[in-house]
Amino acid sequence: MSEVSSRALLERLVGFATVSRDSNLELIAFIRDYLAGLGVASELFHNEEGTKANLFATIGPADRGGVVLSGHTDVVPVEGQAWTVEPFRLTEREGRLYGRGTADMKGFIASVLAAVPALLAQPLKLPVHLAFSYDEEVGCLGVRSMLDALAQRPHKPRLCLIGEPTELKPVLGHKGKLAMRCQVHGAACHSAYAPYGVNAIEYAARLIGKLGEIGDELARPEYHDERFDPPFSTVQTGVIKGGRALNIVPEECEFDFEVRALPGFEAQAVADRLQTYAEAELLPRMRAVSGASDIRLRALSAYPGLATPAESEAAQLVTLLSGSDDFGTVAFGTEGGLFDQAGIPTVVCGPGSMDQGHKPDEFVSVEQLQGCDAMLRRLVDHLKQA
Repeated sequence: MSEVSSRALLERLVGFATVSRDSNLELIAFIRDYLAGLGVASELFHNEEGTKANLFATIGPADRGGVVLSGHTDVVPVEGQAWTVEPFRLTEREGRLYGRGTADMKGFIASVLAAVPALLAQPLKLPVHLAFSYDEEVGCLGVRSMLDALAQRPHKPRLCLIGEPTELKPVLGHKGKLAMRCQVHGAACHSAYAPYGVNAIEYAARLIGKLGEIGDELARPEYHDERFDPPFSTVQTGVIKGGRALNIVPEECEFDFEVRALPGFEAQAVADRLQTYAEAELLPRMRAVSGASDIRLRALSAYPGLATPAESEAAQLVTLLSGSDDFGTVAFGTEGGLFDQAGIPTVVCGPGSMDQGHKPDEFVSVEQLQGCDAMLRRLVDHLKQA
């Protein structure tokens, strides 16, 4: 197979509408076949339904740990956004490549795939592992099965580079996230007799108010880490549902909240405090009116933060590849915390900017894509000598 440019590969990848709610198998099959045409075998790790898959492949010696190049294949939806171009077809205008996923993060995957022939042409002393996942956008769900499998192998990767969009600037840290759903069950009655019911919306409001108090505490200066923006762990409620009619005391209400936690802060502590408040302060009052009243919390998704030391081998590598030791952090989450938790030190550096991610007319610049190609060429040179 002749070499294919990163731009041409990005055009193919954008053409697969791999929104997280849908299957990514057509895109995974394309990557598998592309690699097979170059003589590289792939492993697939499917979800339970068999509708999605991670892909893992190794180039170079398999008897030692190496460098993981990691990216997620899923993208966020486009419905309700005012696109001026077709979101699932690559469009080039004035040095920009438009399409859903160009920045987040199919541009990086395209550059990685374009670098495979160069990797194969060299006698690598350390292997390169390609790790492409599903369902990152909905809680970093898919990569977990792949990491579980890697943990059972005799030669664990030495480090990981995740190509999320950082404008090719080296990033060593990001916050973790916990997403929770709180369901409040009260007792309905006619609103004219409101004291004889248990208003689920009002009790949900008390719980949301408690979350606000906790968030205010976490924002105190003594809890700040100035490497991050904002420099503290945050709590916010994003969705609430409840009620049927104004003249009915609502029996049900539910809301979703999230904690964006600095590395080292346990986000579950926020949920535990809310549960304690519910059990000590609210449920006794609710059950005094209706014994069937209840408040239930359940986790929707979670992933850990990332805080890779500046003196680590992974940080040294990203300095070499990016040409900068001006390490930063990002506000958004990545799968990096999970790789790090699995014992694989991780850094983040990729083409494009998250300022364009998740928006209509998402794009990566041609310059950034070419810069990523150059970064990966430096990786090839490094692995010949490692």
